[in-house]
Amino acid sequence: MKNLVISILILSALPVLADTPVQTIRLDPASPGRVFEGIGAVSAGASTRLLPDYPEPQRSQILDFLFKPKFGAGFQHLKVEIGSGENSTCGSEPSHAITRDELANPQPRGYEFWLMAEARKRNPQIILDCLPWAYPEWVSNRFSPAAADWFAAFLQVAQKNYGLELDWISAAQNEAGTDLNWIRQDLRPKLDAGGFSKVKLQAPDDNGRHWQIFNTLGTNAELDRLIGAVGYHYLDGRNPWQIDQKRGHPATEKAKSSGKPLWASEEWSQSGREWGGKGALYLARLMNKIYTRDHVTKFEIWCPIDSIYDQIAWADTGAMQADTPWCGHYTVWPAVWVIAHTTQFAKPGWIYMDEACGQLDTNTWRGSHVALRDPKTGDWSVVVVTGEKRTIQLTVLPGLKDGPVHVWKSTATEQFVEQPPLALSHNSVELALEPDAVYTFTSTTGQQKGSYGTPPPLKPFPFPFVEDFESYHAGDTPRYFSDQKGTFEVCPSPKGGLCLAQIVPAEGILWIGSWLLKPHTLFGDTNWQDCAISADVLLAGGDVEIGGRYADRDKLGYRWILTRDGRWQLNWQYTSLASGQIEKFKPANWHHLRLELNGNQIIGVVDGKKLATVTDASRAKGMAFLASTYDHNLFDNVRVEPIPPLPAK
Repeated sequence: MKNLVISILILSALPVLADTPVQTIRLDPASPGRVFEGIGAVSAGASTRLLPDYPEPQRSQILDFLFKPKFGAGFQHLKVEIGSGENSTCGSEPSHAITRDELANPQPRGYEFWLMAEARKRNPQIILDCLPWAYPEWVSNRFSPAAADWFAAFLQVAQKNYGLELDWISAAQNEAGTDLNWIRQDLRPKLDAGGFSKVKLQAPDDNGRHWQIFNTLGTNAELDRLIGAVGYHYLDGRNPWQIDQKRGHPATEKAKSSGKPLWASEEWSQSGREWGGKGALYLARLMNKIYTRDHVTKFEIWCPIDSIYDQIAWADTGAMQADTPWCGHYTVWPAVWVIAHTTQFAKPGWIYMDEACGQLDTNTWRGSHVALRDPKTGDWSVVVVTGEKRTIQLTVLPGLKDGPVHVWKSTATEQFVEQPPLALSHNSVELALEPDAVYTFTSTTGQQKGSYGTPPPLKPFPFPFVEDFESYHAGDTPRYFSDQKGTFEVCPSPKGGLCLAQIVPAEGILWIGSWLLKPHTLFGDTNWQDCAISADVLLAGGDVEIGGRYADRDKLGYRWILTRDGRWQLNWQYTSLASGQIEKFKPANWHHLRLELNGNQIIGVVDGKKLATVTDASRAKGMAFLASTYDHNLFDNVRVEPIPPLPAK
């Protein structure tokens, strides 16, 4: 029986197609192949901001769809942002050390520590990683000794406050490369001295200069030893998003022959809502392609979930949607089930069988297949994505399990449907595959299409909206406020109780340019148009704003501005509509700002006195916002409410 080959004929409700060739996929446990390291997601750029605000049980249900093994997407790797207080795509995430003094007691700000803890609660084997987009000002240089201190402090917070041991650090600035000498001289020694010698380093996490790091690693054994994996972004290129495009950044032969694990450390920043186009089916094709073409063993999408307001850049991106916490509504998109076609059938540590990885047609990546095996049990799984109709035959060699073949299928009309298990007939199984579909064939069991029934219905953002911050603790981020630049945090109020403060003291080391106007935080409904927005403010310096009809992240909307020396200004974005000076202004006092938006009439009020009334043709609609200079300015008693009707004549 030494050379026994089991040829499996898979029977299907579909007839075998006489006019299409049969594609043989030969599963050989002796086939060379790399070790599978998982399918993951990157929670960064404030893309997960609204998820922690969800009520229970919906919040736990969403987390199960993301991280619970054999239930939903079952992400096997989670990389989170090391927040900086500066914008990193869809907002700004707060830093654990806003000032150098905070290094002595770094703070568990934001939601990324919580998200990692929730992910590991559901999957104790999930691989955790982190990476900065921007840096606080005090770091002074992104590859400085202070930056190494800042990295290490992030690990300290995870360990001390959440009991988390991270597996990796991406030793770089997102999409801006790294400094290998800094890793050698500063970062690695700092981590080792702090008790984090087991944390491995990945670099350069760049979206340019693809694979050039191997020019250095190949000639410097010490640096090569320090880098545990090499990751790049968008290996298949961006714009146009076409699976057969000739552009892209395939792994070089030097990279593939290095023996170093290769990662697609950020890939597919698109919406999983749709099946076709750039949606779920494209993602399935891309995951197969990136391993088969590049021998990349970890594939991470940005982002795991669309959990940002619709009016923010890159809304509708991710594997599922949860962006209305006030009503608990969420949507599981097809992309969740495309990811499950791999994650529910293969674990990190399984091994690819390269001889069973390839294209169904050598002229296109629309149809492809990858095969993996468990080296301990002999279990196996094959993930097939189709373009045109295709008939396949699986051939399983000794050393792999030869029991019943379990089949799961996804199409545009229905995703992740288990087919009847297939009994072997004369040791043969063959199957006619539908076009534009995803299949997994496996010897394993235990998979499921998780469900919690129908989520609560969609409802608009609460109106009127009132927030006095008294239901929080100092250090909290208040519900529904989405910082876009700077950090707005609940803090003790000088008049007693709690209020909201902008706590970043200076602009940091930015990720991309300085296109954002000033620290600001958004909240509310994208359809708000006619309303009154008000807040109490206490100025420590510079100026504060309240505003509405938010239109653009670097222009804001209608802006009612008050400075510490009593000057006021009413703007539409950058255009000044009115301005003036308050006589005998007392900067040490709390002041009440009110902005009324009523059709094309815009009214600005300070301390009950109407200071500006303008007629403006910019009939926009949009969310409300608070803004501040880089000063410890305070806000309280924030309200958005209907404008009282005019008195009858």
